[in-house]
Amino acid sequence: MWVTTTSGPRQAVHGFGPAPLPPARGPLTEALLLALVSAPGTLRLPAPPAADPLADDDEALTLYLCYELSYKGLEGVDDRWEWEPSLLAARRELERRFVRRLRAELAPVPVDPRAVGEAIASVLAADRAPSVSRYLLEHGGPADFREFAIHRSAYQLKEADPHTFAIPRLSGVPKAAMVKIQYEEYGDGRAGEMHANLFADTLSELGLTPTYGWYLDRIPGVTLSGVNLISLFGLHRRWRGALVGHLAAFEMTSVGPNARYAAAARRLGFPEAASRFFDVHVDADEEHQGLAAGPLAAGLTELEPGLADDVVFGARALCLVEGLWSHHATGAWSRGLSSLRPSAS
Repeated sequence: MWVTTTSGPRQAVHGFGPAPLPPARGPLTEALLLALVSAPGTLRLPAPPAADPLADDDEALTLYLCYELSYKGLEGVDDRWEWEPSLLAARRELERRFVRRLRAELAPVPVDPRAVGEAIASVLAADRAPSVSRYLLEHGGPADFREFAIHRSAYQLKEADPHTFAIPRLSGVPKAAMVKIQYEEYGDGRAGEMHANLFADTLSELGLTPTYGWYLDRIPGVTLSGVNLISLFGLHRRWRGALVGHLAAFEMTSVGPNARYAAAARRLGFPEAASRFFDVHVDADEEHQGLAAGPLAAGLTELEPGLADDVVFGARALCLVEGLWSHHATGAWSRGLSSLRPSAS
């Protein structure tokens, strides 16, 4: 399907249906997938392994699939599974492990509600994780860049849906700021300009498949945990402050990396259209970073001072999971290895 936009060339409007079911990765996904292909009923998962919930492939995919039921669903899976009590109970236990892991790394830090924007900026300034965008610009090859796009497809093809869950949970100035940011993420009302569609265009320009969920079998747990983090914050009202902090940090660190991704794609000789998604983010996020730190994050803590710690926790959690992913990806590439899971085929 094609539409004509009011500016620029004709853009493809990609179909984003339910994600295909991936192969199982272990006892957790095996039990979940076996249940999901049947009518909704009692779900029993085995005890999670004594592994890192942020990196374990089996556990991360299990939580991701549970969350996917609240997005576009899963191919061949009855939509009633989304609210099946036994599935929610299993998801809750995985979420508890996930949050315990975050808290083990990120002890609570008192935050002045009047200085939450500055607190987020300090968190970002202290982040020492390797830069994936700089690696791709200075050292990456075409295969590395394609792998980067496959990693990012887990989130970018649902951009900006996870953060949109915050809108009915906010009021006043922060709600208005969130709506403005999200409206622009959705292409100012033009389907072909929605950022998820633009990323699908990028996948096509890179010679990859733009189908939603297509690469789920290749994406490791350390990457899926980055998406699980946003879903955790987005699907629980009690985490609305953390979701706002996550988005603020996301927008405040977007311009430089996206400029480098665009430059890397050009350096590697990909079609010019492959850089458009990143160029659009450079332009949009110049404005978004101010909105996110000010009217959104600071505006929220002005209305609800008790959420200040959560807002900064959301930014710190983003840095943690992104850092784990960036160490994984750049570490593999620097050794001449793939950062993806082996293909099931």
